[in-house]
Amino acid sequence: MTDDVVVLGSGYAGTGAVKKLESELDDTADLTWVSDVDHHLVLHESHRCIRDLNIEEKITFDVDEIKSPSTRFVQGRVEAVDEDAREITLADDSTIEYDYLLVGFGSQTAFFGIDGLKEHSLTLKSLEDALEIHDAIGQAAREASRNDPAQVVVGGAGLSGIQSAGEIAEFRDKHRAPLDIHLVEGLDNVFPNNDPVVQAKLRKLLEETDVEIHTGEFIGEVDEETVYVGEEKELDWDVLLWTGGITGQDAAETVDVDKDERSNRIEAASNFQTTDERIFALGDAALVDQPDQDNPAPPTAQAAWQAAEVAGENIARDIRGQPLKEWTYDDKGTLISVGSKAVAHNVKGLPVDTFGGPAAKALKKTVAARWIKKVNGFADAAKAFPDM
Repeated sequence: MTDDVVVLGSGYAGTGAVKKLESELDDTADLTWVSDVDHHLVLHESHRCIRDLNIEEKITFDVDEIKSPSTRFVQGRVEAVDEDAREITLADDSTIEYDYLLVGFGSQTAFFGIDGLKEHSLTLKSLEDALEIHDAIGQAAREASRNDPAQVVVGGAGLSGIQSAGEIAEFRDKHRAPLDIHLVEGLDNVFPNNDPVVQAKLRKLLEETDVEIHTGEFIGEVDEETVYVGEEKELDWDVLLWTGGITGQDAAETVDVDKDERSNRIEAASNFQTTDERIFALGDAALVDQPDQDNPAPPTAQAAWQAAEVAGENIARDIRGQPLKEWTYDDKGTLISVGSKAVAHNVKGLPVDTFGGPAAKALKKTVAARWIKKVNGFADAAKAFPDM
């Protein structure tokens, strides 16, 4: 009997796993790909759309262009997973049966119970989010003036917050828009818990683009007009973007496997298998154990790319009765854009730990183009390269 393999999600984890499964399974299993959207988004470059909507077409790829003809695609939001029946239920009440399930449907934004934050903030987890931010920035600028500029507040100074603030500054400069930009981080530095050298370089680039940085105090409350930071600081806002953390998708709560109690991110071994041997998990949806390390793999695009290769292969290996491979995350370095500039940090194989300038910018472009080439071919990678 032919096994039914179902992959959930069209982000880095899901898309990469589908590509690997297609190459591994041949005709030995039926593959179904499920996602709530009909495209793959190069999410780590989605902030570029804040500045220029034309970039949308360069970082978004229809699943029909990506998958092989034999792979069945179903568009729908996953509502529940019944591991006893080996069945998933979608929002339209339709069901899909599986023999093997790969959960790679990503995460959603965490608001940490901060009063008013969810109700008033924009997030950056999808193409629609990026377009909404672009529209909100443009509308705020049109309603403002030089004497009364619009106030844009970005909460969270991790990768998404830094890169979004940089793109908003590029939009401001390109359109001579009356915008004041604030970046708020509760911990003591931008790009928290990282090397002080890269933190200093990123802060310098942000300050050079006239982004006002507020660190060391957390956002405590938000209302219709004000972001309350710490005990005394109040920031007026016209556009509020929150990038401060992730938590599991609602559907993850329904999966009866071991999960983190607070976030519902699924716990997986280093071979991506969960406490149900027919359910595998990876990417932001999962906490993937790392051999001989205290912390799971990081929730980054780079980690998801690497994990997808092994997770897809492992499902094929299990179907064939072969032993599963362990996966260890290989950190190849970090590349962060601040508008049209970039910082590279701990890039594997290079003698310099942290650097900026044209070399860092070229590296960031190259990494984005490499992923696009893998997903959809050289022509699309070449077309996207100049704007990454």
